[in-house]
Amino acid sequence: MFILDLLVVLLLSYTGLVTVYLFFFAVAGRLRSLPALRKPVGEALRRMAVLIPAYREDGVILESARQGLSQTYPADAFDVVVIADSLQQSTLDTLRTLPIQVVEVSFAQSTKAKALNVALQQLPEQYDVAVILDADNLMAPDFLGQVDAAFGQSWNVVQGHRVAKNTNTSVAVLDAISEEINNHIFRQGHRAVGLSAALIGSGMAFDYRLLKELMPSVQAVGGFDKEIEMRLLSRGVGFGYLPDALVYDEKVQSEAVFERQRTRWIAAQFKYLQLNAGPGLKALFAGNIDYADKVFQTVLPPRILLMGTLAIGVVAGLLFGSSILLIGAALQLALLLLTFYLSAPAALTRKIGPAELLKLPLLFGRFIKSIYRMKTARNQFLHTPHGADPVSKP
Repeated sequence: MFILDLLVVLLLSYTGLVTVYLFFFAVAGRLRSLPALRKPVGEALRRMAVLIPAYREDGVILESARQGLSQTYPADAFDVVVIADSLQQSTLDTLRTLPIQVVEVSFAQSTKAKALNVALQQLPEQYDVAVILDADNLMAPDFLGQVDAAFGQSWNVVQGHRVAKNTNTSVAVLDAISEEINNHIFRQGHRAVGLSAALIGSGMAFDYRLLKELMPSVQAVGGFDKEIEMRLLSRGVGFGYLPDALVYDEKVQSEAVFERQRTRWIAAQFKYLQLNAGPGLKALFAGNIDYADKVFQTVLPPRILLMGTLAIGVVAGLLFGSSILLIGAALQLALLLLTFYLSAPAALTRKIGPAELLKLPLLFGRFIKSIYRMKTARNQFLHTPHGADPVSKP
């Protein structure tokens, strides 16, 4: 009995630490807004390359390429570059009719990192900023202008605000809410206390020379953004966040795609925990809080697993008469739900109904399955398909 109680206390200590960590940054993000961006008067516009890797994305890349040209930023100050990997010939032919650049690539095993490396090797040195999008992303018209203003304030890396392009299924609604919780806690909340925002794989902008110097060392199969984060933060390079620079991103629409995507994400999380645990601890004592905090994030469980575990803990505490488990799990679950309330926009939470609530246990199960499938994602890029179903436009 003593051993069982000890295990319960250890589990609750871990989940409690995680819950308090999330709550702290949720509150911080509410209490402090980020300052408005103002481009210095008379400063020249930065020339930008908008890089869009597209692996078998025939269903969405044409719209993204066309819409990428519709910026309020001067047309002669940026280029849209589609990195075409395994696209159909008809798609390539249509892309070449647009005023964009097309870089064709082909690999035995495709990854976003490989595609970006080839493009950066082929593109000229005339750019100041590189913006990275996913093939399904649509930039708000003023996105590049806000990026330019941020670089005028001495940032070398900034993350835009990625928001949902579609909420047409219950899974998409929950995925959209999850994204906004991430934005609030790991971007808004972190910047509010002076820490770096988290990168998310798209809607990111880098100093062009910094990215070109860094990318040859990035060989990630999945989670290339995590590798970039770790490498740059370990060098003391921080990341800004642009809450008003919107990039519309397609949310997963089915449980199967949700599981596939999360398998890739959780495999990357465990990989970079293993690679950075030791250096991250040393960085903490050396004063590199940004890097140490990023490494700590790799031990955080996915929120749906945390919420499901605490809910199971409440039920188990009732069934087995364990007051420690019941009270501890119930208090933490209440704090976690408050964290979600503080972090999620009301416009999205109002979309939660019986169908979305019923999906939560199913997605919890899918996440458990994704943990068992991690080994597959370590050596094989698990592509998330886009555009399979109609999606609502922003």
